[in-house]
Amino acid sequence: MDALASLAQGFEVALTPTNLLFVFIGVTLGQIIGALPGIGPSAGMALLLPVTFGLEPVTALVMLSGIMYGGMYGGTLTSVLVNVPGEAASVMTAVDGHQLAKQGRAGAALSVSAIGSFLAGIAAVTALVFLTPALSAFALSFSAPEYFLLALLGITATASLGTGSPVKAMIAAMLGLMVALVGTDPIQGTSRLTFGSLELLEGIDFLPVAIGIFGIAEILVSMEQSQHVEPIRTRLREMWLTAKDWKDCRMAILRGGSIGFVIGLMPGAGPTVASLLSYVVEKKASKHPEKFGRGALDGVAAAEAANNSAAHGALVPMLALGIPGSASTAVLLAALVLLGIRPGPQLLTDQSDLVWGLIASMFVGNFMLLIMNLPLAPLFASILRIPYDYLVPGILLISLVGAYATSLSMFNVGLTLLFGMVGYLMIRADIPRAPLVLAVVLAQLMETSLRQSLMLSEGSLSIFVQRPLSALLALLIVASLALPAFTVVMSRRAARRARLASGITD
Repeated sequence: MDALASLAQGFEVALTPTNLLFVFIGVTLGQIIGALPGIGPSAGMALLLPVTFGLEPVTALVMLSGIMYGGMYGGTLTSVLVNVPGEAASVMTAVDGHQLAKQGRAGAALSVSAIGSFLAGIAAVTALVFLTPALSAFALSFSAPEYFLLALLGITATASLGTGSPVKAMIAAMLGLMVALVGTDPIQGTSRLTFGSLELLEGIDFLPVAIGIFGIAEILVSMEQSQHVEPIRTRLREMWLTAKDWKDCRMAILRGGSIGFVIGLMPGAGPTVASLLSYVVEKKASKHPEKFGRGALDGVAAAEAANNSAAHGALVPMLALGIPGSASTAVLLAALVLLGIRPGPQLLTDQSDLVWGLIASMFVGNFMLLIMNLPLAPLFASILRIPYDYLVPGILLISLVGAYATSLSMFNVGLTLLFGMVGYLMIRADIPRAPLVLAVVLAQLMETSLRQSLMLSEGSLSIFVQRPLSALLALLIVASLALPAFTVVMSRRAARRARLASGITD
């Protein structure tokens, strides 16, 4: 009941005219950003972070979060109509969505995506209402050793549970920690890794890192791959679902939403893993698996429900523990820091209006997106007819002006371009970028907690396993590091058994 009373208080905050306006702006921008191939929600949020300066914290956060989950809706348009996923989480939608579009059922695919995303999003936010306070209350028992281990777990779990090579992910995390070390020692006050540069004494701001790694890098890759594809047209009257369509898809939405929320709780997994896993599960559960890949409406429903549910689920560890569950929530966490708010278990107590206002705004934003996506999907689809090459200069200009506006320094602009090249090289080397950004965000908490712990224990590492909670976190860290090695061993054994079986058959 306390959660419901707090949620009612949150609606009072979210339904003020200013916050309603910025929720609408956020979800509209998210829809457009998600529809533009190659940008994605995390890059869009990073590019628009400077716009939030001067806004009230809750107003800034409802806009940024609107971009985050609005991008999940927007990515559907390019997947279905052009067969080019707007961002990674929409890849599985493109598999069946575009096949349906070629069969004249683009409207049905867009409609089930919007309804599935809406239902899964509302269910995920409802779960967020009850899970966040419970997890936050539990985390209030944390002290310095637990904070250090929790931050470390966030990084190691991101590396081991995310897509791609765990080794490359750990390299990215180490690079992020090195970036965060630049500046002035927070305890002793001495300079480190500044190489005599006065501009680096205050450290490297998160904003140039985020804009460069996510925004500029994505633009550079998109420019290489840009090609004009004529989208399939759709009309409003084609958006209605039949009773059979709804019957085929309702359980897919339920399964996809449930899987997505659970995956969203895991640091590093995120919407992309959620949509892939839910698609695989739905294919196995389906009565017509042969349709998957050839135009299965329930495949689209499962993937879309999962990615939107995961986007909301990733907010639970971010709000309750200060550990982002995805690249987008890492940017949202950085926005909290830039606004002068300390994330972590105390957030729900110290900033209850902000947290509950943010959660309530997600109910409002999902309703807005449903209304926008059903009747206005053909209008948003018309954006896809603008050649991407025409949009690039404007996006670059906005991002560089934003980087300059943070400190009125050309040095930050240079850093943004530098990290843009770093991000571009990471994409080309298939190195995940989220661990780097996550490490930059968590580095200060890690360092401060580590040094406080060692001061309390007079240098003894036993402090990290003395209490049951810290010992449990330490075991989880070891497990997250061992998981990739275990997976490799098991896959090699499976491959060896397959070769032996093939040899016996031959």
